[in-house]
Amino acid sequence: MIWFLTIHRLLWAGTGLIPFIFPKDLWVSVYIATYTVAFAANAVASMLWTSLISDIVPARVRGRHFGIRNTILNALGSLCLFTGGILLDRFPGGTGFLLLFIPIWICSVANIIIYFYYPDLPFERSQETSFWPMLRRPLQDAGFMKATAFLASWLLVQTLVVPLFSYAMLDLMHVNYKTISIITVMQTLAMMASFYIWGNLNARYSNKKLLFWTLPIIAASCLSWGLLAILPILLVLVLSHVLLGIGVGGFNQLAFNFTIGDTPKSERPMFIAMYSALTGLTSFVGPLAGGRIYGWMKAWPSSLDWFELYGFPVSIGFIMLILTGTLGRRILLAS
Repeated sequence: MIWFLTIHRLLWAGTGLIPFIFPKDLWVSVYIATYTVAFAANAVASMLWTSLISDIVPARVRGRHFGIRNTILNALGSLCLFTGGILLDRFPGGTGFLLLFIPIWICSVANIIIYFYYPDLPFERSQETSFWPMLRRPLQDAGFMKATAFLASWLLVQTLVVPLFSYAMLDLMHVNYKTISIITVMQTLAMMASFYIWGNLNARYSNKKLLFWTLPIIAASCLSWGLLAILPILLVLVLSHVLLGIGVGGFNQLAFNFTIGDTPKSERPMFIAMYSALTGLTSFVGPLAGGRIYGWMKAWPSSLDWFELYGFPVSIGFIMLILTGTLGRRILLAS
């Protein structure tokens, strides 16, 4: 776990050195290659970390523990985002990003060191001794696979548009970095508050049931973009990102608890791997497809600019509501 975390932290932080080491025509190519290797390593490390942390944190306090943990984590993230936005506006170009990456490099090294102090609890081995029987364990769990397949499909639809909110704000609405930082901070604050609430609710209700109720909130975040036709841009963006923070915060926390709480301990690593593989694949394909769709819309007549600005997110929001009321209701509320 530490080896792969080290690769991720160093390469991810190393992307900040690209403009100072490589010629400009190689910047994008080197960035994509470095970022890909970094997050491939992080995918391995995250799967191992999830298995380890599920042993460290007792089941009876997991919901509340991760609610508090994520609240603290996102409080620090909000502070950094706000500071970074101000810094980039005040020092545009390479200077601002260099000032951002200096503390990133320091924190990356410190983070690697801290992982050496994690307790290494006794590991409960799988009851299977070879790969294919281990792989069949999650495949034979019908409830787990149905939920995982649905959540992967949901993320495919969600990532068609949600990761491109920033593109829409920067390129279509021409919102500045500082304003985007403020909006993102508000989203993070909403997410922080929701972590604590979802965590407390998780002590009374199942992971699947609460996961279901995060879905219409995320759909509402996309649907709210339709209000751009009648309301000020800033008001709509704040509303959308607050809903997104509440919904995605709950979704991520509860999906995490689902993979470590609704799976057998001895086979948990393979269950986590299966969930991560399926949702990771759809979360990778979604933004690529969404970016291509936005590229096609660029060539449309100017009379259809409204669809690029808010019609596409609203359409995705309606699809999300349909998925929630049909497959989501049948699969996540089945138990």
